[in-house]
Amino acid sequence: MNTASLKQDYQERIVPILMKEFNYTTVMQCPKLTKIVLNQGLGDAVADKKIIDVAQAEMTAIAGQKAVATLSKKDIANFKVRKKMPIGVRVTLRGERMYEFLERLVRVALPRIRDFKGIPSKMDGRGNYTLGIQEQIIFPEINIDNITKLLGMNITFVTTAQTDEEGFALLREFGLPFKK
Repeated sequence: MNTASLKQDYQERIVPILMKEFNYTTVMQCPKLTKIVLNQGLGDAVADKKIIDVAQAEMTAIAGQKAVATLSKKDIANFKVRKKMPIGVRVTLRGERMYEFLERLVRVALPRIRDFKGIPSKMDGRGNYTLGIQEQIIFPEINIDNITKLLGMNITFVTTAQTDEEGFALLREFGLPFKK
């Protein structure tokens, strides 16, 4: 299944299901997936600068798009953090790359998690969903032999849904395996 087919699937199958479920009068009321944001907070990068470079390379491989370092906003003496120090990595996916990543996440990466029983169905109150992943090795793009440290990440699905019910229905139809 190619990426165009997921977009096509949205237009041909998912929109009519959502229109019926929520009694929309027009197609424009249907919630859409606008972007997927992958984010990795790396507190250990304060001591070792190489961690950021490694994480950036891994995130770029996973997303298929260059990841950028996130910088601290202020000094925090207790954590030995200075303003504008790199403390994380993130990448925002939209359009074709977003659909391609969603396809790989649902079909390949999530089934590789040990003892996988589905993902929690807690939305943020505005129709968006954030999924926390403990290990980056569930993605086939990552070579396990080159891993120095297991790093987790957050994957946020940003939708145009007004309510959690609408956002949940949209992501469920896209194939995200929520717990029953």
